Amino acid sequence: MAARSAAPARARASAIPQLSWNSARPAPVVLVSGTETFLAERAIRDLRDTLKAEDPSLEVVDIAADAYAPGELLTLASPSLFAEPRLIRVSAVEKCTDAFIAETIAYLDAPADDTTLVLRHGGGVRGKKLLDAIRAGAGGGVEVVCAEIKRDADKYDFAAAEFRSEGRRVSSGALRALVAAFSDDIAELSAACRQLMSDAAAEITEATVERYYGGRVEVNAFKVADAAIAGRYGEALVTLRHAISSGEDPVPIVAAFASKLRTMAKLFGSRGGSAQLASRLGLAPWQVERAQRDLAGWTESGLAQAISTLAETDAAVKGAERDPVFALERMIGVVAGRGR
Repeated sequence: MAARSAAPARARASAIPQLSWNSARPAPVVLVSGTETFLAERAIRDLRDTLKAEDPSLEVVDIAADAYAPGELLTLASPSLFAEPRLIRVSAVEKCTDAFIAETIAYLDAPADDTTLVLRHGGGVRGKKLLDAIRAGAGGGVEVVCAEIKRDADKYDFAAAEFRSEGRRVSSGALRALVAAFSDDIAELSAACRQLMSDAAAEITEATVERYYGGRVEVNAFKVADAAIAGRYGEALVTLRHAISSGEDPVPIVAAFASKLRTMAKLFGSRGGSAQLASRLGLAPWQVERAQRDLAGWTESGLAQAISTLAETDAAVKGAERDPVFALERMIGVVAGRGR
């Protein structure tokens, strides 16, 4: 999952190891960077658990870099009476004080023995001098990169890894349904995976996800889109009306159509195996295979017309027309007719 995006362009110029969030390991200094807060918190928690397993006497202390008191780091890193190992967690490094920058750079010259210093930097230019020093190798550190997970393929990989970490079996359909239902929040996606593993005894299938999370708007939205793209006009309309009557918003429904039609447009006329095309187009193999099935019966002009209607509908549900539901029904008619 995130391992593919864990080493951004700057990693090529870095003198220290660049690790994905789920490969975090202790070091004298651990820089946890990136905008994905949930993954950063998970990585820091895993580091704590690893150190605690090595030595239960581990002392954990916290520093807020944006409210740093001069001398605080040196005091906390000083050897204790019983010489127990120490984990110093520093938050808000992206908002740190000048004193924190100066004292931490000085600390890198001689990190304390049996101490792990974890620096959480959420992005931005503040503290760049410190980050550059760490990435140049000062302090013998590592960087754990927690970039935001944006692509559906990466979210799918993330969910699959959640089940794999617990040795649980999950179908590809269940993973697709979970990603569709929780595409906006990686923390919710993780929580949903954990809930299913806790409650479901056997293999987790699409039906399991439907039973637990069938009310999520994105799941219903993709059901509408799937039916329309397959040419099942009546089923698509019934599903749409059920979704709307349940209080669901038209905007995510249009977004579901957009997601599927964009993928179909990427694949139209392409030749090659699913793995090859997935790598070239930045998709997951299952997305390629699904889009190839969806394209059956479509022409280039029909797909273009459907995408044009989609754009009009997107504007309509965002205020350009007075009746967004009518606009949705009109779009379903065009899509179900494959643009004809």
